[in-house]
Amino acid sequence: MMRAASASAVAALKKPAPHAGVRVQTDRRGLECRDRFGTRKFCWSGRLSVENFTQQCQSRIRNIRRQHSPVLQVRCHAVIRDQHESSATQFEEICKDVSKKLVAFYWFCRPHTIFGTIIGITSVSLLPMRSLDDFTMKVLWGFLEALSSALCMNVYVVGLNQLFDIQIDKVNKPSLPLASGEFSVATGAVLVLTFLIMSFSIGIRSKSAPLICALLISFFLGSAYSIDAPLLRWKRNAFLAASCILFVRAVLVQLAFFAHMQQHVLKRPLAPTKSVVFATLFMCCFSSVIALFKDIPDVDGDKHFGVQSLSVRLGPQRVYWLCINILLTAYGGAILAGASSTKLCKMNITKPFLVALIIQVFGHGLLALALWQRARQFDVEDKACITSFYMFIWKLFYAEYFLIPFVQ
Repeated sequence: MMRAASASAVAALKKPAPHAGVRVQTDRRGLECRDRFGTRKFCWSGRLSVENFTQQCQSRIRNIRRQHSPVLQVRCHAVIRDQHESSATQFEEICKDVSKKLVAFYWFCRPHTIFGTIIGITSVSLLPMRSLDDFTMKVLWGFLEALSSALCMNVYVVGLNQLFDIQIDKVNKPSLPLASGEFSVATGAVLVLTFLIMSFSIGIRSKSAPLICALLISFFLGSAYSIDAPLLRWKRNAFLAASCILFVRAVLVQLAFFAHMQQHVLKRPLAPTKSVVFATLFMCCFSSVIALFKDIPDVDGDKHFGVQSLSVRLGPQRVYWLCINILLTAYGGAILAGASSTKLCKMNITKPFLVALIIQVFGHGLLALALWQRARQFDVEDKACITSFYMFIWKLFYAEYFLIPFVQ
């Protein structure tokens, strides 16, 4: 009896006790435990049941995506398209603003004077060169120092003139950035000061005495020409105004930059050549014409603001023909200088000299002919015609610098 009771107790311990809500079942798929908590069921059916549950979840997710994806895609595409359109619009506006400012800066620099500075300094810098061996990196660097500092000073001078001529330019040149309001006075002042500092920084760094002197004289004359202060504002006086332009464009550019290249860069004794003397004399005539002619289209504004230019005193027609006669005389002198060359008189003629002589004589002859043909079609009452002819004179100015290196 005792053995039977103990055996039954052991069997009872091995057999799992029934639990409320838990039922153990055995079928062909294996052991399945189902635990019931209210209406929820948790089932463990082994590896196959987990895979089935995972597949059901993935299938349900795909169904949800199929139901909602078209709407979500449309909304997402709409948002992305709006963002792209907004970004493109902002980019276009930025590009337009930048392009406007660049165009305004281009006209603020007075491009015809910039081109004149580039061509003039390049031509004069070639005069000390004797052979191709002179064209080294050191020479190139010296030339770039002179050119960059002169261009910065050029922007300072023309910018300063616009700062003090805003009211006059509203009458004479309303399209200029400061007169039109494209640039504020503060912007113009910052640009002028920045380029002045850049010019002197480059000049001082070069340690070239001729270059630094040229920059200092340009700074003084450019400031005296424009600044409205006692003993300054030289542009009110016709003689002082013409003297400023003549000295800078004719004397300073030729002699100072020639000395910079020959003495400072090439380390040679300063010895003026025939070409640099010719360039100085010829450009005195040309600079006088530029100084006089530039006031012809500005007569109305100059009269209103009391600027006594020669065009105001003598009248545009007289000043115009005075300019034409000065240029024709200069071209005639250039032709005679070439034809009466000392080498030609001594019959010391070489092929390079003959080529240079032909270019000098016929080049100046063609320029004189072009000037005379254009002068006959001039109408002093037409402002557009005056401006066009003034730009034509600057083109003649550029062309002359291409002929100067051929003077021997």
